[in-house]
Amino acid sequence: MMNVAVLMFDNVEVLDFAGPFEVFGVSGGRENKRLYDVFTVAQHSKPVMARNNMSINCDYTFDTMPDAHVLVIPGGFGTRREKHSPSMIRFVQQRVAAAQSVVSVCSGALLLAKAGLLKGLQATSHQGALDELASDEPACTVHRNARVVDNGKIVTSAGIGMGIDASLYTVAKHHGLAQAQETARYMEYDWHYQTVDGVKIILAQGGRA
Repeated sequence: MMNVAVLMFDNVEVLDFAGPFEVFGVSGGRENKRLYDVFTVAQHSKPVMARNNMSINCDYTFDTMPDAHVLVIPGGFGTRREKHSPSMIRFVQQRVAAAQSVVSVCSGALLLAKAGLLKGLQATSHQGALDELASDEPACTVHRNARVVDNGKIVTSAGIGMGIDASLYTVAKHHGLAQAQETARYMEYDWHYQTVDGVKIILAQGGRA
């Protein structure tokens, strides 16, 4: 079983974190397989106020969370604040280094960029954050029409709902396409972006499908 840490912060986009949380949380459940243990983590123990004032009590703080095999970095307007937070950037650097897989959703890619983790890589983000991403990390190739970009360890996705696709894609990397398709069927999610096509799903040089 793999531990999945979902990073949380004020003004996080709700579906950015809830979509991946659902994908990893239910994957394998219908076959009585527990593939992932999913938890939330924030810098402090106080509730996180997500988009539209949804209050979230996170499972762990930066100091108390267990090791994570998978790190999910959602987006939202809060990324514009958090990318200037030394403690957030330090957390991202440390936890990305320790993880086996990283999934960024929407403007979560901005945190990776500010942490220096997209240098020389390829990425995508929400349409409203693409220019900012290119500015934050000029050495990153930004794909403006892609839905999911796979660099191997780091997978980035376009906005909001595409976090579900990136998470299903990651399940397929871990456990095979059939397992990911079963997860999508259980969720009754019409999953179009399943295989690398070089346009919507990009396998970057050095990536591993």
